[in-house]
Amino acid sequence: MKGRRKILILIVGIILIGALAAGPIMSNVETPSYKVIQSKGKIEIREFSPMIIAEVEVVGKRKNAISDGFQLLADYIFGNNITRDNIDTTATIQRPMGKKIAMTAPVQQQLGSNSWLVSFVMPSEHSMEELPKPKNIEIKLKKVPTKRFITIQFPGTSSDENLAKHEKLLLEFIKTNNISVTDTAKYAFYNPPWTLPLMRRNEVMFEIQ
Repeated sequence: MKGRRKILILIVGIILIGALAAGPIMSNVETPSYKVIQSKGKIEIREFSPMIIAEVEVVGKRKNAISDGFQLLADYIFGNNITRDNIDTTATIQRPMGKKIAMTAPVQQQLGSNSWLVSFVMPSEHSMEELPKPKNIEIKLKKVPTKRFITIQFPGTSSDENLAKHEKLLLEFIKTNNISVTDTAKYAFYNPPWTLPLMRRNEVMFEIQ
């Protein structure tokens, strides 16, 4: 009985160590380029470099919307697209293959007028002209110019409660320091779902006007 218990504890320990390592390893992907203008604790004012995003608009509750949006965008970057070569080809014998695009982080989410906007940042090596065209017309490729955001970074789950707690803290800082921002927060999630909550990187951010 004691032997089985020791084996069980050993297995659980191995799983925990694997989970701790897997989060950072699997999240070791390109992230948006920015410089920190000012910081205080977990709060930063950042200037983000120009980027290209793939964005989809999804109606529904926030949790469902980001899940559905992620699946649509992942389908695009995993090859459900039309490459420049295929666009220029007038006739093909076989169905043209799409092009895989490297995964990046974070997945971003922002409330629109009546829906959620979910987006991936495209790898910086690609220009708008080089990126393959989405087969799904709901996915839009957009150029985003240099922008400044005020952000708060925190671990834990991406629950509504955790987001609301840190959004409130950020808004209090914004109000205290008389910073003019847009009305709607943007959420950013950097880690795959199997990452332990204490190892996750989440952010709430507001664009500075």
